[in-house]
Amino acid sequence: MNRRDDYRRELRAYLTGLGLAVVLSVLAFGAVGLAEGVPGAISRSTVVWTIGLTAAVQVVVHFRYFLHIDLTRSKRDDLQLILFSALIVLLMVAGTLWILGDLRDRMMAVL
Repeated sequence: MNRRDDYRRELRAYLTGLGLAVVLSVLAFGAVGLAEGVPGAISRSTVVWTIGLTAAVQVVVHFRYFLHIDLTRSKRDDLQLILFSALIVLLMVAGTLWILGDLRDRMMAVL
């Protein structure tokens, strides 16, 4: 293959990723807009599940189309590194919130 074909393939992948990301974002915002605009059209739990599902698919789209991480052997190691880093950040944030919440409860009990 020549450079022009590689460029077109990369551009097509980026545009596909962009299109999927926009569609997923529109779905999430549309669910919220429908729930707010037409009372009773969609339940609150349906909106929350829609947002959560579109967010999870959005992460997969970004991994695949923008970070070029798929399930081939060498890229799987990159994915494991990213997931491990995300786990460490999640543990740090959750631990901080837990400690700060406990500290707030202890300080408010004095007042």
